[in-house]
Amino acid sequence: MSGFVSFVGSGPGDPELLTVKAVDRLRRADVILFDDLSSGPILSHAASSCELVAVGKRAGRLSPKQHHVSRLLVDYAETGAQVVRLKSGDSGLFGRLEEEQDALHAAGIKYEIIPGVPSALAAAAAAGIPLTRRLSARRVQFVTGHNVGGVLPEDLNFPALADPLATTVVFMGQRTFPKFSERLFAEGLPTDTPALLAEAVSKPEQTLRFTTVGALADDLAKEVSPKPALILYGPLAQYDEADG
Repeated sequence: MSGFVSFVGSGPGDPELLTVKAVDRLRRADVILFDDLSSGPILSHAASSCELVAVGKRAGRLSPKQHHVSRLLVDYAETGAQVVRLKSGDSGLFGRLEEEQDALHAAGIKYEIIPGVPSALAAAAAAGIPLTRRLSARRVQFVTGHNVGGVLPEDLNFPALADPLATTVVFMGQRTFPKFSERLFAEGLPTDTPALLAEAVSKPEQTLRFTTVGALADDLAKEVSPKPALILYGPLAQYDEADG
């Protein structure tokens, strides 16, 4: 007898940003496989009988391999369990969702996908800035700052990423941002383009730093915080004193 898997986006970390459907699935789960950034208060919604399994991956730390996580999903579901795969942000955004879907397809296990608040949207909301603006910021682009080897991907479309009229969000990009920014400058992006470094978004230890792409690249070349972070840059990534 096969169980069922719910891929649940937990949002950026604040349990109040969970959807009603996400909370329902957490409460009904027999087992929850959760990412590091989806732990803490979010797991308080689980039943006392629920088995909690940490499967998170963090840069520079010993982490379970993806094939092992996919195998666990199948193994638990094949016992007839109601399984929640809890992923930070939205599971479809740099969450390796497709690899786990493929494993379930191959095993004939049914599943659903419950979206979560993407950390990029939560960061913009916390900073009090929009991601788009009519005429001057019509496009938003999300990009990962490193590949599976932890280095800057060589196949990124840097001319597009250097578009001064787009809002760009870089996930997992602190360590590679100095090199990333060099490529942007080579494509013509001004060094004084507004930038925002958002760390631990929506959590009590959240920090927001408004700066420029050039200054941020210089700072990250010297020191990188262990906190999970996003980098936003473009015409809207700046603090408006008029808004307080």
